Amino acid sequence: MDDLSLDTRKGLPEHLRVLADLYPREIWTGHPNFGGLTAFWLERHLNFRQVLDTLIDGSERHLDRHDPRYGHEMQRYTSFFLNQLHHHHMIEDQHYFPQFLPLDSRLEQAFELLDRDHHALDGHIHGLAEASNAVLKRLAAGEDEKVAADLLLRHQRDFKVFLNRHLEDEEEIIVPVILEYGADTE
Repeated sequence: MDDLSLDTRKGLPEHLRVLADLYPREIWTGHPNFGGLTAFWLERHLNFRQVLDTLIDGSERHLDRHDPRYGHEMQRYTSFFLNQLHHHHMIEDQHYFPQFLPLDSRLEQAFELLDRDHHALDGHIHGLAEASNAVLKRLAAGEDEKVAADLLLRHQRDFKVFLNRHLEDEEEIIVPVILEYGADTE
């Protein structure tokens, strides 16, 4: 599984695409087993992507031309993003994934991959929080935060790469399971 690390993989390997190839994204929303819970779950993923884009845009704007609202907005959005992402992963790990795993034994390694992703993302969540706090401390002290803000922007951009890889792969595992087995419950 080391070659399937969130840091290095480019997508789901063929042996984990047993249902993804049967249910390509284009047919998801029209499938009879695509329900409200699945739509809500995908909306949450879209929301994470949008908030992260907002954070990146804010950091870029601040570095281009000092934005006096930057610290407040960055703190609010980062706090929301990290708390919601952590909570989302806890619900997946404790409720949804255990419900879906027994439905298809061929996907056992896929669920192991998602679990490893969540552990890897925890490290990235802490790194993003630390970089954000470094900028906030400098702003609060009236110190030059340009170097810290530039480092934060790099953390945000790297986080986007990891998060997008994880979300795309997770969607290509979970949604096809739901479509195949009608598991859009509770």
